[in-house]
Amino acid sequence: MRLATWNVNSVRARTDRVVDWLVRTDTDVLAIQETKCRDDQFPTERFTELGYEVAHVGLSQWNGVAIVSRVGLEDVQVGFEGQPGFAKPAPDSLDIATPVVEARAIGATCGGVQVWSLYVPNGRELSDPHYEYKLDWLAILRDDAAKWLAQDPSAQIALVGDWNVAPTDEDVWDPALFEGKTHTSQPERDAFNAFQDAGFVDVARPFTPGPGVYTYWDYTQLRFPKRQGMRIDFALGSPALAARVSGASIDREERKGKGASDHAPVVVELD
Repeated sequence: MRLATWNVNSVRARTDRVVDWLVRTDTDVLAIQETKCRDDQFPTERFTELGYEVAHVGLSQWNGVAIVSRVGLEDVQVGFEGQPGFAKPAPDSLDIATPVVEARAIGATCGGVQVWSLYVPNGRELSDPHYEYKLDWLAILRDDAAKWLAQDPSAQIALVGDWNVAPTDEDVWDPALFEGKTHTSQPERDAFNAFQDAGFVDVARPFTPGPGVYTYWDYTQLRFPKRQGMRIDFALGSPALAARVSGASIDREERKGKGASDHAPVVVELD
């Protein structure tokens, strides 16, 4: 089975590109992030025409996650247990609005693998409320994932997506530039590493070693041609899933050309 994850940065703007990539790469399951559309706006037919089933959750022009699969799509779950929401101040009021659970996580069983498409909150700045929201979000997901493994150590689980964390200094093109900023702060790295402490494995890194290996390049300042990127998109597998991994790659070519997403697909091969 070929499993991939890709932050497409608007599925409607890049439908042709995503569909063409699925056909060209013969991918079985694709986890998509930043669809940036409501459920009724998702281009479902373009995928079903190719034999893929679709599960999507999107509430607005922001966030949005999906899984498309041609090896089955069962037990769809929107959000994980206890997924925190983010509370925004109400307009013209000092009151805090009710927290909204954003469209950032969707899970489904595909070909016997419990796949989760994840779009972790950005964090923005270390002093921003989104930063604490991000840490809470990761902590609760980690606790849930640890429970899944405790309940069934043989479970095949794939936690894939845009994690918005660069776990090591080699995962950013200039560590000094990121000092005091999100994505590389120690609490964020600790939150990411907690998944590995719980038994999950970064299954792509052994096949895509760094330094200088990235999955995201900002659109500004010619970051891509200058090779100034970040590795923030990951596939974390349970022990049973990791044992099946025979290869992995980052399709850097998909970051090239007109209309490209600022992220590249991460692809995992399962025996």
